[in-house]
Amino acid sequence: MNAVVPPPNDALAALSARETARRVAAGDLAAEAVCRAFVQRIADGDAALGAWAHVDAERALEAARAVDRSGPLAGVTFGVKDVIDTADMPTEYGSAAYAGVRPVWDAPIVALTRRFGGVVLGKTVTTEFAMASPGPTRNPVDPAHTPGGSSSGSCAAVAAGMVHAAFGTQTSGSLIRPASYCGVVGYKPTFGVLNRTAVKVLSDSLDTLGVVTRDVRDAAFVTAALAERPGLAVAERVAPPRVGLFRTSRWALAEPATRAALDRTVAALAAAGVEVRDVAVPEWFEGLWAAHDAVMGWETPRSLAYERDRLGDRLTAVTRRFLDTLAATTFADYTAARDVARGRRDLLDELLSGCDVLITPAAPGEAPLGLGATGDPVFNKVWTLLHGPCLSLPAGRGPAGLPVGVQIVGRIGADADLLAAAAFIEQALAAVPPVARG
Repeated sequence: MNAVVPPPNDALAALSARETARRVAAGDLAAEAVCRAFVQRIADGDAALGAWAHVDAERALEAARAVDRSGPLAGVTFGVKDVIDTADMPTEYGSAAYAGVRPVWDAPIVALTRRFGGVVLGKTVTTEFAMASPGPTRNPVDPAHTPGGSSSGSCAAVAAGMVHAAFGTQTSGSLIRPASYCGVVGYKPTFGVLNRTAVKVLSDSLDTLGVVTRDVRDAAFVTAALAERPGLAVAERVAPPRVGLFRTSRWALAEPATRAALDRTVAALAAAGVEVRDVAVPEWFEGLWAAHDAVMGWETPRSLAYERDRLGDRLTAVTRRFLDTLAATTFADYTAARDVARGRRDLLDELLSGCDVLITPAAPGEAPLGLGATGDPVFNKVWTLLHGPCLSLPAGRGPAGLPVGVQIVGRIGADADLLAAAAFIEQALAAVPPVARG
């Protein structure tokens, strides 16, 4: 097994986002030099990886030369998932039906990135309309395996060291799952923390904008800047969190690799002085999967009404079948699901009683073999419905040698607590040896 792209060996590309911004702000490092290092990595590796839908190296270098060093993200490089509008690059939504389309404006998240000194390198590959039909991206650890989806290009590009950070979106499991498969941090904030205006809509009640980074502190750093909430940044030292292990009502679908990753996380926390307690699965939890599917099932076919009615013959067969399946949802199903979702804050508070965060599966196991599908979001849907913050953290390797993550879940609005706990868990995992692959 050979990785598509080796880890970053260029000293500039290997710097964290926060260290890059610090050095650029201090005048010790030129944003253009940083940008050039990443542009070179893309040029060297993306033909094999297929993470980028569009890269304009000269435009990125020009933007880097003009960076305002006073911005909190000065010199930090970004990939933008190709469901997010950009005025200077095509926004194709991963679909041949929108080939070459260029919006007249930047989505607010892109405009803010640039305002704060970030350098946009290009658009990352998405599944068609951020749903189920895969793009060309391969897993950066083993190209025979899927990178997951729908934020496939964003997770693969960060994992391959081609960018500091990339934007992803999640309606079911489109950030957490591919982050687990690619071995990076995928952070889905509390619903609405990051502005999702001009992001292609699937389900207005579920769609959440998030970030992919190499480590937890970079995720917190980038989000704190873009949300203009400095309290989200993680301090150098963090207090031990109260952690619960929550297996969900679908634990039977967790493969040995995921169970081992959770066991390793529990052992790492124990070594760091944190006792993880088992959290029982309440009887009502199983019904949340149907509630998620009903919300998405009603909203998505209507959000994509134009595509279904006017562009249907230009969509992939996978997308057409997926939309037809969703469209079977009734308004009665949707109404009942919305009633359940209105109590999401109480439901999360009950699950997290006595805990700061829960650890739970991020995906069934390591990335499946093949590129025809992107994996099962079974362990992500409920948390997306509940609107709380979630983060996928690399925690081990599976039998094929691919990464396996664990998912960390927090309360609605308690993103600072989630990020601090995730940083502590990340440090604890780094201090223990990996378990043998089986």
